[in-house]
Order: sequence, then C-alpha cells, then structure tokens
Amino acid sequence: MLKRYRVRDYDFKLVILMAAITILGIMVVGSAQESVQDKQIMGFIVGLFLMVVISLFDYSFFLQFYWILYGFNLLLLALVRYMGYKAGGATRWVTIAGIRFQPSEVTKILLILFFAQYIMKHKEKLNTFKILVSCVVLAAVPLYFVYKQPDMSTTILIAVLFCVLLFIGGLSYKIIAGILAVVIPLAVIFLVIVLQPEQNLIEDYQQTRILAWLQPDEYKNDEGYQQENSKMAIGSGQLFGKGYKNNEVGSVKNGNFISEPQTDFIFAIVGEELGFLGGCTVIVLLTLIAIECVLIAKRAKDLAGTLICAGMATIVGIQSFMNIAVATGLMPNTGIPLPFVSYGLTSLVSSYIGMGFVLNVGLQGIRKYS
Repeated sequence: MLKRYRVRDYDFKLVILMAAITILGIMVVGSAQESVQDKQIMGFIVGLFLMVVISLFDYSFFLQFYWILYGFNLLLLALVRYMGYKAGGATRWVTIAGIRFQPSEVTKILLILFFAQYIMKHKEKLNTFKILVSCVVLAAVPLYFVYKQPDMSTTILIAVLFCVLLFIGGLSYKIIAGILAVVIPLAVIFLVIVLQPEQNLIEDYQQTRILAWLQPDEYKNDEGYQQENSKMAIGSGQLFGKGYKNNEVGSVKNGNFISEPQTDFIFAIVGEELGFLGGCTVIVLLTLIAIECVLIAKRAKDLAGTLICAGMATIVGIQSFMNIAVATGLMPNTGIPLPFVSYGLTSLVSSYIGMGFVLNVGLQGIRKYS
C-alpha cells in the first residue's frame, strides 16, 4: 500500500500550479463575499493535506475496491435524492455527521477511479457489445441520479468524462464514428424538442436559460440578466481591471447585478477587478494544470494510471471551459464552479483528492533515468 518514493519524482510543479490558482481563488472569493473566505482557506488546507497523504499511497491499492467505490457513490447519490437538502430549486446537498457536502462533486472522482480499474480489467474486450453496454449502464445510473437533482451541468460534464475515459481506454474509431453518426442527429432533434412550448424533457427554468442564451434581448430582464451583466463586468475591467476589492457602487458585486458571484460567476469578478491580464492568468494556470495531468498520464505505469490522469485533466479542462463560457455568454447558464477558484468546499477538496491520485501516478511513472 505504502511505497518508498524519491523526492525528485514528486511533481512539485503541479502542486505549485494548484496552490497558485487556489490562492488566487481565495482572494477573489474574499472580494465577492468576504464572509466565506475563511471557509475557502480551510478547504485549501484540508484539500492540500488529503492530497499529500493520498499521493503517498499506491493508487492500485484503492482500485482493488472499485466496486465498493461504485456502490458508495450510488449510496451518496441516493441519500441526496431521498434525504437531501434543497436550495435554489435543486436538491444537491446532504448532511452526514454534521457535515454538509455535495455528492455530485465526489461522484466525478469516484467514477474516474471506478472506470480506471473497470476499463483496464476489460481492455481486451472493451470493443465488444457486452462490455460497452455494461459501461454505458454503469455510467447511466449515477448520471440519472445527478440529472434528477436536477444538475444538468454536472450531468453533461460526467457524460463527457465518461466518453473521454472510453476513448483513452481504447475504444475503436469505427465505433466512435458510428456513435457520432447517431448522437449528433439525436442532439439536434433533442434541442429542437426542448425549445418547444409544451416539452417535458427538461425543466422549464432550463428551457428558459437556453432561450435566454439564444435570444438575449428578449430575456435581458429575466434569465439573460446575469449573463449580460457578467459580460459587461468582464469588459469593464479592460486590461488591468478596476482593482482588487474596489468599492465602486456600479461594480457587479457591489450592485448585486449577479447572484452568487463567489461561485458560478466568479470569473466575472476576476475580469472586472483584475482585468484581461487577471483573466488570462486564471486560464493559463488551469490550462497548465490540465496539461501537466496529460504529461503524467503519458508516462503512467499502466492503463489505470493513464485513465486517472486523463480523467482529472478532463474535469479541469472541460469544467473550466463551461464555467468561463457561461460567464462570457458562449453557452447557456449552467451553474458549474470554476475548479480551484469558485467557492465550494466539496468541489475544492474533491479536486485536491483527485490530484492526489494523479501525483501518485506520477511517482510510479516510467522514467527516462534509473
């Protein structure tokens, strides 16, 4: 379980990148809502500690219990459905032993670990009908629970994560082409249907968000209000921003032009206060973290290690894109945190736990030197 590692094999570059983006996030969260800054600092300390501890344990030991991890994941999601805490029209939180957290954030990490082992175990038969169907069914169950919370953004993210893991695991290009030939037309049909007045596929507020994105002028005083204000805030920051914790009455946070600026629209605070350079700094740091995960994946000792790193790279990359795309109006408002930056203890700690496994993959990776 525990192994002896060389200090020079520890990826301190990845740790520094994560610490830098988290500290920047703590600063911005403090500006958006100072009352939660101390909690974010605590999340950073706890996450960092857990990351270091996990990074020193052989990830292969944890993967032996992949079915237990999968069952535990379903148990958490079931607790949300039947005993969850409701806020903002969604039931996404559960309280255990006095600690309230969001199981869908934990789900992303647990599914990476589960499918890393499951796909490696069946890699020789991955392209057979039986294994592919089993993978889809195993992914569909937690996806259903997350979708019914409802949490469309995390559902989309997990679906993309699942597809990436299958692709990296060795899914045949012929099968990929066949799936795309079916999925793309179905996606178009789905979009057409959900835009109809009497549709029942998605919630009414989700439909309104899509319509507000497609027709912002007609919804500028409704669902499109936040995104329009977010874009104006980012643009108003210009090159260097209006200044950290500025007191301008017309600023996006002081004027209450967006709700929950410390979470879903944290990038609007970054753009307004730190400007174009601050926004680019956040994007570059997140990109470098994702790239470092990919580099570690390339020298992993086995397929499971590669999948763990690829999965974490996907979470950081895709989730960052989704959050920033919402804040800049490139996609409908989905409500998803910016990794390592947005306020949210479950998201932050889960991300550090996932990176702990990545660091251990790196410690056991194939080296060019002896």
